[in-house]
Parts: sequence; C-alpha cells; structure tokens
Amino acid sequence: MSTHHPTAVLPAQILVVDDEPDLRTLYELTLLREGYRVEAAGSLSEAREHLDAGRFDAVITDMRLPDGLGMEIIQRIQKDQRSERCVVMTAYGSAENAVEALKAGAFDYLTKPVDLKQFRAVVASAVQRQPQAAVPAAKAAHPAAVPSVGEGRGPTPSTTLGDRALERLVGESEPMRLIKSHIAKVARGMAPVLVRGESGTGKELVARAVHACSQRSDGPFVAVNCGAIPENLLEAEFFGARKGSYTGSAADRDGYFQAARGGTLFLDEIGDLPLAMQSKLLRAIQERSVRPIGSTQEDAVDVRIVSATHKDLHAEVQASRFRQDLFYRLNVIEISVPPLRDRRDDLPALCNALLARIAQDGGMPVPRLTSDVIARLADHPLEGNVRELENLLHRAVALNDGDELHLDFMSNSAAPFEAAALPLTAAEAVTPARERPTARPAMPSDLQSYLDQHEREVLVRALQESGFNRTAAAARLGLSLRQIRYRIARLGISTPHGDDGGVGTLDDAG
Repeated sequence: MSTHHPTAVLPAQILVVDDEPDLRTLYELTLLREGYRVEAAGSLSEAREHLDAGRFDAVITDMRLPDGLGMEIIQRIQKDQRSERCVVMTAYGSAENAVEALKAGAFDYLTKPVDLKQFRAVVASAVQRQPQAAVPAAKAAHPAAVPSVGEGRGPTPSTTLGDRALERLVGESEPMRLIKSHIAKVARGMAPVLVRGESGTGKELVARAVHACSQRSDGPFVAVNCGAIPENLLEAEFFGARKGSYTGSAADRDGYFQAARGGTLFLDEIGDLPLAMQSKLLRAIQERSVRPIGSTQEDAVDVRIVSATHKDLHAEVQASRFRQDLFYRLNVIEISVPPLRDRRDDLPALCNALLARIAQDGGMPVPRLTSDVIARLADHPLEGNVRELENLLHRAVALNDGDELHLDFMSNSAAPFEAAALPLTAAEAVTPARERPTARPAMPSDLQSYLDQHEREVLVRALQESGFNRTAAAARLGLSLRQIRYRIARLGISTPHGDDGGVGTLDDAG
C-alpha cells in the first residue's frame, strides 16, 4: 500500500446521478478504474442530500430523473455559486435539451447511449483544476459580475495567458468591461460560443481570450477563415484525408479538428460556410468525431468550438442560407462585440496601444498623441472599426516627421479604386466601346474598407488560381513573397495550403 504524502493531491470526487441501476453501476466502475472517488444517487432528492453533505469536483447527471430534471441540479449549483462542474446526459436526438443545459451553465453534455471512451475524456476535462486566468482582470473590470471560479493555488501559467489575452482587449468603457466579465464566465465550460460583431471590431481577440482564460489554454488554438477555403477542399481541410484519397494526397494529413484536439477551434466567418458543409460540421460537433476522406474509421476529437460572424445569422436562417440546427448548436453562448463608434471613450487607450505596437514593429520611437488628434478621430466615422483606426495610425506613423503625431484624412480621399479589367464577354467584344454602358461605381462611404475589400478579392483570386502557392501568386501580382505575406496577414486571408507550410493567418481585429 502506498504511503500518503502530506502534499499529495486527493483524487477528484464525482457525484453520479442516474435512476437506472445498471448504468449507474457502469459509470461508477468506469470512474473508479480511472482513480476517482465516486458517490452515486438514483434521484433528484438523493442528489440534493449529497450536495448538502459535501463538495464535489464534478456532477454527472441524467436529464430525466424519477422526481424531476437534472437541470435543477445545474440551477442549484449556479444559484449557490458552487464550484462543481456539471455534465448532463441526454437521450439521443434531444439536441434541444443539451443546448438548454449548456445555456443554463452545464460544463458539457453526453448523448445516450454513452460511449465510455468519450465519457472518460469529458470527465477528465471536467475535473481539471480550474484556472484563475480571468478572475483578477475581470473582477477589476466589473467586480460585481464575476463569481469565483474555484480555489487558487498561486500564480499559474494559465493566469499569465488569460491576463495577457484580456489586456489585448483594450478599453475600460462599459461595453468592454461587460465583455471581459462575460469572457471570464463563459471560459469555464465547454459550451460553444458565437462571437458577433462588425468587421474590424476584434472578434478573434475575443475568441483568443475565451481560449486563454479556459482550462484548455495549454492546448492549441486553431483559427480558420471559413470564407477563404475553396469549397472542394473544405472537407479535407476540416476533417483530414488519408494518403491516396484524392489526386495529390501523397501522405495522411490531419484536418483542423485533429489539429485543435485538446484546445479550441475558432471558425471565423462561419456564415460563409456552404450548406453542404454545414451539415457535415453539425454532425462532427454532435458526434465529437470526424471521418477523414478515404478512411473507414472515425477519429474522436476533443475540441471546443468558438465561431464568429459579421452576418445576421437569424436572417441567414430565415433566408435558408444557414441551417437552423447548426445555428442553435453554435449559438449556445453569444458575445456581441460593439462597434468602435459605440465606445469612443476607449479611443485614447486604443490609439496608445496601437501606436506602441506599430512603433515597436518599425523600430522607431512612439510619436506623441495630442488631444487634437484624439478629437479628430472621435469625429471621424471609423466605420471600419479598430482595423480602420489601425490603418490610419499606420499611415500617420509612416508619414510622421516629428515628435507629435499628425493625421491627414485627405490622404484617404483618393479616387475610388477601379475594379481590375476582366475579359470581355462575346457580346461585349462585338459591341463598340461607345455603345457599352458606362455605369460609374457608387461613391464609397468608407474608402479604406472599400480599398481593402478590392485588394482582398484580387489576392484571393490570385491565390486560388495559383493553387494557394504564395510565391507564384506574388510573382503574378508583381510582389515579393514578403509583401504578399504582409498583405495576407493584414487583410485576414486564410490560406489552406501555404507554400511556407503555414495553416493560414487571420487578422487580429476580426
């Protein structure tokens, strides 16, 4: 018998609640073999007695019990601000019950009949010691809104990661304080998160903060731009492929789900995903497994899904462009990122943070930000949000020749970008030029966003036509490899196959 060391960590204690004796025994034996301490209850009233008598690391409960619903256990844990993480077991096909449980505060869910391998993985994730990543920063931002997330044992790597991620969400305005406190709460579970907001508001930063403040912060964060992957490559990119499964596949390769195993999979611009792929994504989320192209077996995957969009997915569902069942799966918890015009109080802090980064990247001193510049920025529409602000400051720093920063908005008022000439159709080719319609493009309300959009379209087209070979695309556009990489990163273009081996890049401003 092993001797007990005074500093040894006790095994996690778990409460199992199920009214079927055979299943209850199966769960108990499985958990005991994993080294956990286990208590069991066959009804809601018995579960209440166990909760009154002590504390647990996790509670695993069936949804339907003889004297009530497992949902009541979740509600009690939430109301009393207890630290137990609750895993709910729902009948197969009861997707709405799982979503309701996650919204109520459940850590995760399992579908009956329960796969024991999946059961062990979910329980292992639930009983991990809960990090203090978000608490100090979030309490400072909004102290009344953040409940305790467990007992701390001093600084941990997760604390540093979480604090750094929250610090990158610059601003102390009320909208930003609420977002930080919301991140602190939602990071604790496994519920899918949908981040909504206009282009350039910082949706990816929010997604990264959710990951960094969670117990999965040591795992990978894999970001995917759903709108930048050719439709014929989507399944291979998401789920992987086996050698020889399609032309050019010379070796087995993992997809995004496998790459994000144990961490977070961030699906940016989820609204751009084609309907056929939406159904496959839904199945992968529900079954927690994916089947690589060319494989006869499925790979179990343990990922948390965080998605983002600038589109109104409610309207997309109504227009039959987005699956309603996938929408409800992804939109368990929603974080809405406000546009910059709704938090102009954050402009001074944002400008200082952006200028410090721009100056550091350029190896130059940080120019002084005057109140006049702040006032001019506050009067500017800034419809491109933080991304437009960063572009304005980039140009100002590049053109600056003194200690003080000067903005020249007139440099942004050049003639609108003319679309690249495309080959004429057969009908146009035989029509005299003077008889062709000469409709002028509408004057853009936000020139920088207009220019960025056209530059992005040209780059994406060049990448697609070159098979996503960046060197070839750069040569075609008269750019160096370094220049095209910079533009790909700045415009948030994700490349499924980079010639430098990268998975792709996304712009931090979201």
